[in-house]
Amino acid sequence: MNILLVDDEPLQLMRLEKEVKEVIKGGELYAFGNPRDAYKKAKTVQFELAFLDIEMPEINGIQLAKRLKELYPLINIIFVTAYDQYALEAHRIHASGYITKPVSKASIIEEMENLRNPIELGKEKRIQIKCFGNFEVFCDGEPLRFSYKKSKEAFAYLVDREGSAISVNELNAILWEEDHQSYLRNLIADIQSTLKKVGASDIFIKRHNECYIDITKVDCDAYEYKKDNPNAVRMYRGEYMIQYDWAFFHAE
Repeated sequence: MNILLVDDEPLQLMRLEKEVKEVIKGGELYAFGNPRDAYKKAKTVQFELAFLDIEMPEINGIQLAKRLKELYPLINIIFVTAYDQYALEAHRIHASGYITKPVSKASIIEEMENLRNPIELGKEKRIQIKCFGNFEVFCDGEPLRFSYKKSKEAFAYLVDREGSAISVNELNAILWEEDHQSYLRNLIADIQSTLKKVGASDIFIKRHNECYIDITKVDCDAYEYKKDNPNAVRMYRGEYMIQYDWAFFHAE
């Protein structure tokens, strides 16, 4: 688990780092006194958890939190501050917790036990798929960038089908009402190219007029939910691939 710590006061940052290390064993900690440097690092490292001071120059903790959530919608934000007047604003951006300084081990433990987005799911495979909330695909913690938005939607539908092969005609009907099979071939090529760039081309299988994904080679919150993984069950809040009209989660 990658953990981001940001506080512009060196002594407070040192104390925060010490207390977090004692509570969260095995986490990879990245400590920054400058929020701009922290955000720059967040563009190259996926953080599951962030402890942010609020009162900071140039970019305050609230602003930084909003930027981090744009990168990683499921990141857990815990604010660490000497003031309590920001509690309402922190609630508005769906923060996971709010700790008043001085930081203590007990306060960290309490917030870790009540995270908004549980982070205990194992990350054994390189491709991580998030279906709850907005649909997102990550490779080694980095967002996968398709050339076309429709490529991402086509891939999402294959994920939704859980490894079942679907025809090109069915995929066309899901994405458009009209016949766009020539454009669909470009989307399929884009999916293949995008996965090939990250060394994961074996996930997507195209045979004759059908295609599917090998679900044994990905980690997916929706799949874990159906295995009764308690952490995945807690993560589901009634939202599934919310950017797609056709998506509906069949909880079993």
